[in-house]
Amino acid sequence: MNISDLRSICSAKHIKITVHAAKRLEQREILLRDIIACIQTGEIIEQYPDDYPYPSCLILGHNTGNSLMHIVIGMNETDLFLITAYFPDTNKWENDFKTRKEN
Repeated sequence: MNISDLRSICSAKHIKITVHAAKRLEQREILLRDIIACIQTGEIIEQYPDDYPYPSCLILGHNTGNSLMHIVIGMNETDLFLITAYFPDTNKWENDFKTRKEN
């Protein structure tokens, strides 16, 4: 999986959001346009090739307000599947927001 593949199918009609993910987005005040902006501006920082039912990855990018965001998204040939989205926490991530802190 690479970021250009994600960007090539990144549009509102190709992003599927589970009920769980939708609740998290609402709680965190994250909109679909923020997810799209994050994919368009972001980079893959972790890959999860064995995730089921589709491989997924963690992306670090910017939302429409230019705040850093993380999204976890899966992909098949035609669609993207949003697993979660959140604003990274400095207690869990190094200052680059790409490296997890050791426990």
